[in-house]
Amino acid sequence: MSSVKSTILGFPRMGSDRQLKKLVEGFWAGKVTEAELAEGSKKLRAEHWALQASYGLTEVPVGDFSYYDQVLDAAFAVGIIPKRYQQLDSTGTQAYFAMARGLQNKSINVDVPSLEMKKWFDTNYHYMVPEISDSQTFVLHSTKVVDEFNEAKALGHAARPVVLGPVSLLALSKAAKGSSSKPISHLASLIPVYVELFNKLAAAGAKWIQVDEPVLSLDLDAAVYEPAFSQAYTELSKIAGLKLLLTSYFDRLGSNLSWAATLPVHGIHLDLVRGAADLDAALEKIPADKVISAGLINGRNIWKANLEKQLAVLQKIVDARKSAAPVWVNSSCSLLHSPHSLKPEAGHLDEEMLGWLSFAEEKIEEVAILAAAAVDRTSVDSKLKSNAEKVASRQTSARITRPAVQQRLASLDRTFYERKAPFAERQKLQRTALSLPLFPTTTIGSFPQTTEVRRARAQFRKGALSKDEYTQFLDSETRKCIEWQNEIGLDVLVHGEFERTDMVEFFGEHLEGFVFTKKGWVQSYGSRCVKPPVIFGDVSRPHAMTVDVARFAQGCSKDKPVKGMLTGPVTILQWSFVRDDQPRSQTAGQIALAIRDEVVDLEAAGIKVIQVDEPAIREGLPLRKADYDAYLAWSVDVFRLATTGVTNETQVHTHFCYSDFNEIFTAIKSLDADVITIENSKSDLKLLGALETHGYTAEIGPGLYDIHSPRVPSVEEMAARFAALQKYIPAENLWANPDCGLKTRGWAEVKESLENLVAVAVSARKSHTA
Repeated sequence: MSSVKSTILGFPRMGSDRQLKKLVEGFWAGKVTEAELAEGSKKLRAEHWALQASYGLTEVPVGDFSYYDQVLDAAFAVGIIPKRYQQLDSTGTQAYFAMARGLQNKSINVDVPSLEMKKWFDTNYHYMVPEISDSQTFVLHSTKVVDEFNEAKALGHAARPVVLGPVSLLALSKAAKGSSSKPISHLASLIPVYVELFNKLAAAGAKWIQVDEPVLSLDLDAAVYEPAFSQAYTELSKIAGLKLLLTSYFDRLGSNLSWAATLPVHGIHLDLVRGAADLDAALEKIPADKVISAGLINGRNIWKANLEKQLAVLQKIVDARKSAAPVWVNSSCSLLHSPHSLKPEAGHLDEEMLGWLSFAEEKIEEVAILAAAAVDRTSVDSKLKSNAEKVASRQTSARITRPAVQQRLASLDRTFYERKAPFAERQKLQRTALSLPLFPTTTIGSFPQTTEVRRARAQFRKGALSKDEYTQFLDSETRKCIEWQNEIGLDVLVHGEFERTDMVEFFGEHLEGFVFTKKGWVQSYGSRCVKPPVIFGDVSRPHAMTVDVARFAQGCSKDKPVKGMLTGPVTILQWSFVRDDQPRSQTAGQIALAIRDEVVDLEAAGIKVIQVDEPAIREGLPLRKADYDAYLAWSVDVFRLATTGVTNETQVHTHFCYSDFNEIFTAIKSLDADVITIENSKSDLKLLGALETHGYTAEIGPGLYDIHSPRVPSVEEMAARFAALQKYIPAENLWANPDCGLKTRGWAEVKESLENLVAVAVSARKSHTA
């Protein structure tokens, strides 16, 4: 029988109490020195390795830690530092964090924007997009992964370095502005730097390197990528004494498997949660001398694994391999996408719910149990029985199903998915009802969540503020926000969302079928963490969620509309941990009905503009094109179900962010929203290409500046961007707005940025009239 080892692909980096977030943000604020940041991070890594080792894992991954983003780390390590950052100190963190966040410092005459940010495959994690110029040269600029390997080794851990592979690094990059070469064409000059890095790891004592090549989960042009992978791994495999684990995740390898299996690597990882369809072909095609790493524990959801079911899969692999190379039991992907540990939830969640869940720490134990069971089932028999009982408890619990909710969704006909008139007719009625100027200005929804806002919320939750006192505080903040927007001349206002911790969590707290964790944080980007709700059962709305706040906010603005702000069904689904016992489309439909009820109630309360945000609709797009149509059909349907219950005079907005829109633009048009606001500023106006290709006849507000960076855009910068948009979008359909919500920014930068934005719109109106 093949020997069985246990490991994971990566671990959450933030810490059990978000220690890394506090360190990094303290450093940005000047309260933590660079030395203190490094020392605190070293301590955190040591804690994480010790935790993994305590469950008996054969190896712990190293190099998965990052101050900001693992793709940025990989680019920085090989010298992919665009020219605009090269004036900065690249030996420390100045250039690194400027690439991540931008840097605006008048005292040293620096004003550089950050790199573009994109979603990491179909997750809610964001990565920074490296830029490759035509004249790109590569150099080993950082030995971070070597240093961390040595740290782990010194602590006595059996460690495996994790490195983003050269092919994926280039495939996830983009050509720098003004460059014409495709990033993948630079592979030959990048490979020697990887060889240098791998030689250093081998010299440090590494036996295996986990080389992450997640692009293998995509539809690849075999004519390009098969020779690229062959070229890279032929060279990397020549390093004496070093073994390579080729790692992909998030979907099946599919047609890429046949040639990936022949690469000169020593092991191949299979995501057997999302790519289970690969297994039979993998057992046939992966040579007997290669390790199979079986990704059996779901790294992206929080439900307790059915260990008996996964043990049967593992046993199938072990039996098929017989006396071949070892089999590794692994997580399906990095546990970066899971909360740290379930331990803080004891006493917060009820015992039944706790029994259904598994966070990163618990997933490590599940990996260890499976590996032990494959060798000697009796050694973990009691743990397997306990797991089976808890899995069965969830399957049979009366908390899961609500027949009335299921019946309502099943009874709908197509009239529930259609507006009462086509857009052209609605637009005329809305112009009369709203009386907006040319190039109307608005924001996406949230305003800064200040220390005072967070403190008041915490006091209310602890009982130190009464409900009436907290409501008075929120009303005061809302009134000030409305008055300031009026003062600077914004046209369609928002209430600021001071009552909301998170755009998904807030709605989940008001819906049946959700539960909320105490410390179930996961990283979204940089230091930004979110605490996704858990959808465990059928979803319904027991009462109105936003109507009172919207009514109050509109009452603070006599002559300008205030948007009702809602999160759409697809985004609530995507940014939650979702039940896996029914199709996601069915859960999304239930959420859509709840949002529809809220939309109708907002209109009845006098709200004339209602925004239903769907920033995650592109994120949910499957990785394989064969799966696109089914997803887009139901995702469009649930948005329309949520928004079509209003009259023609009510203007429906939606918002999208950080996406490659070309692939879904037809679906965006099918949503039949009256106005879309859409990320644009960090993507080199790629949106314009989509508009030119597909056309768009409704109203649209491409973002004029990036809110994920603290830098303030100038009037000239935004005016140039707005002028470019006017070449593609009719003036009567064009809005001016930021890229996204302003929750994470400070008031000083928000005020200056929005004043500049309004100035751009006012100037454009004058120019257009002239």
